[in-house]
Amino acid sequence: MVMLMPRRDLPPPPPPVHLRAWLDANTVRADRARFLSELGRRSLGFGRLMLLWAVSAVFVLGWSFVGMAFMAIETHEPLAYLFGLIFAVLGVGVLIPAGFWFAWGAKRDRQVRRLMCAWAELDRDPPVDAAVRAPGRSLIWLLASFVLGAFGLWVTFASAVSARPGADTYGEVAYTMGLGMILWITALLGLGKAGAHYRWALRVFRAGPAATAPGR
Repeated sequence: MVMLMPRRDLPPPPPPVHLRAWLDANTVRADRARFLSELGRRSLGFGRLMLLWAVSAVFVLGWSFVGMAFMAIETHEPLAYLFGLIFAVLGVGVLIPAGFWFAWGAKRDRQVRRLMCAWAELDRDPPVDAAVRAPGRSLIWLLASFVLGAFGLWVTFASAVSARPGADTYGEVAYTMGLGMILWITALLGLGKAGAHYRWALRVFRAGPAATAPGR
């Protein structure tokens, strides 16, 4: 019987070596194909890209509150200091959960990678292995991240170059540059993830089981 997988949980690890001889080879092969397909979607699927951008959007929201706090304080009006404090608290209240969300996602990515390595070393199945390589999804990640990164760099440098004393405040420039930095850092994460997955898949399915250990 093929092992069942909870919809919200990661697939289980492969059966221990001493139990594999007692399992049906077709069942293990079917589990490998199903779990590698699921792990591939969790690692490099469109939903995973949207999740990365959603975390980035939360960081942008939090930084927007911080930027409004800077701009309010720069007016040096008594009431503006109060609004600046409120905006600063709101910003911190958004950025801290976003940081925890990002850390959780990074931890889940490491778990997915370890499971992919473990299931990949069990056997070879060319159609399944070709799907796990996912060159199309890697290309989508690369192109989308490149466009986002280019836009982020443009926002960052354009705000610094076009700033004029007296016309633009330090708070406005800091906010715009910070916004651009969040965008291109998000893009770098996407580029790195897509490139790392593609290199891993080529190394694993060309070099054989010994190359599937994490970090190699």
